[in-house]
Amino acid sequence: MKVLILGAGAVGGYFGGRLAQAGADVTFLVRPKRAMALAENGLVINSPLGNAQMAVRTVQKETVRPEYDLVILSCKAYDLDVSIVSLVDAVGPKTLVLPLLNGMAHLERLEQAFGRERVLGGTCYIASALEADGRMRRPCCRNCRRPMRAFRSSARSATTSSRTCGRSSCSWRAWRP
Repeated sequence: MKVLILGAGAVGGYFGGRLAQAGADVTFLVRPKRAMALAENGLVINSPLGNAQMAVRTVQKETVRPEYDLVILSCKAYDLDVSIVSLVDAVGPKTLVLPLLNGMAHLERLEQAFGRERVLGGTCYIASALEADGRMRRPCCRNCRRPMRAFRSSARSATTSSRTCGRSSCSWRAWRP
């Protein structure tokens, strides 16, 4: 499966990096400045689950082609329209689009652009930050010191289970792939 991640920030960079680390065929659609930083330093993840630094493939909107099975959209909501334009040439007849954005308003706009049959429902819960030097940093839950991580996707009808640390004050959920 060929995966295109729109954005290599705190969300896209983390999940895309972990997919690449697991052997997935991942490419990041990024802006020129981020592409240069990734070429120089690689993708860097600092996390309680293990640090990682890896070379990654990047592409820019001018050169992206419709060769991907899955596009993971991890932009900010205010960048959605620009992101859709950037993805038009990446989405082929069998490509699925998995948005990891806040809210639900983006689903209708993505369906209009790519078709309802291609747009999945997705959500993620992750405490992460993109540092000024391009590294992703993942903090832990203050109570149990477990990292917050969760990822869910479906055709908008999934039922999922969650696991917590057992403390009534902890709402951090753990994802086990």
